[in-house]
Amino acid sequence: MTEDIFIWVLLGFIGLFVGVFGTLIGAAGGFILVPILLFLYPDATPATITSITLTVAFFNALSGSVAYGFLKRIDYHSGLYFSLAAIPGAIIGATITLFIGRGLFQYIFGAILLIISGYLLLKPERRALSSPGGKGYITRTLIDKHNTSYSYSYHRPLGVAIAFGIGLLGGLLGLGGGIMHVPVLTQILGFPIHVATATSHFVVATSSFFAILTHVIAGSFFQEIGKTLVISAGAVIGAQIGARWSKKVSGPLIIRLLAVGLGIVAIRLLIAPF
Repeated sequence: MTEDIFIWVLLGFIGLFVGVFGTLIGAAGGFILVPILLFLYPDATPATITSITLTVAFFNALSGSVAYGFLKRIDYHSGLYFSLAAIPGAIIGATITLFIGRGLFQYIFGAILLIISGYLLLKPERRALSSPGGKGYITRTLIDKHNTSYSYSYHRPLGVAIAFGIGLLGGLLGLGGGIMHVPVLTQILGFPIHVATATSHFVVATSSFFAILTHVIAGSFFQEIGKTLVISAGAVIGAQIGARWSKKVSGPLIIRLLAVGLGIVAIRLLIAPF
C-alpha cells in the first residue's frame, strides 16, 4: 500500500518537473516523459506510452499556452497555420505507433534526439536560412506584456511544410512535437527564442489533441488513464511555473538546456535499452 502511494506521488512530481522544464524550453516535456515511462513500465506497448505522453503534452501545452498568452508572446497568426499542417501529420504518426514494435520505437526515438542534441549544442542561435523579403515571406511584430518588441520575417510555405513533418514525428514518438518545433522556429525560420517557445506550445496543444483522439478510437488511451491524469495534473501546475521563469533565462541557455536534456535521454535509449 505504501509503495503504491509512493508511485502515485512520484508520478505527480514527474509531471511537475516535465511541466516546468518542458514549458521553459517550449517542448511540452514529452522527450523527458517517454524514457521515464519506458523505464517504469518495461512491458508497455509504444501505443500505450505515446497515449500517456501525448495527453500529458496536451495539458502541459494548454496550460503553458494560457500562461504565455497572458505574457503576449504567442504568434497566433503563424501558430494557426502551423497547427493546421501539424494536425494531419500527428494523426498519421499516432496511427503508425499501433503497428510498430517497442525496440524499433525506442531506437528511432533515441537516434532522432541525439541528432537534434548535437546540432543545438553547436549552434544554439542562428538566423533564418534566407534573407527575408522574397516570395512567401511574411513579417511579424509582437510586443509582449513587458513591452519587449520582437520583429522577424520567415518563409511561411516552408514553415507549414515542416510543421506537417514535425506533427507526424510528434504523433509517432509521443512528443507532441515541441522538441522539434523550437529548433525549427529558431534555427531555420528565424523566430526569436522566447516567441518560438510560446508559439510552439500553442501548436503542440492543438496537434497533440487530435493525436490523442486517434488513441481514444484505438482503445489504447484508457489503459493507463489514472497514471495519465496524475502526471497531467503535475504538468499543468509546472507549466505555469516554467512560463514565468522563461523571461529570466537567456535564449541561448534555453536552447543549450534543451540540447543537454536531449543528449542524455538519447544516449540512455541507444546504449542501454530497457
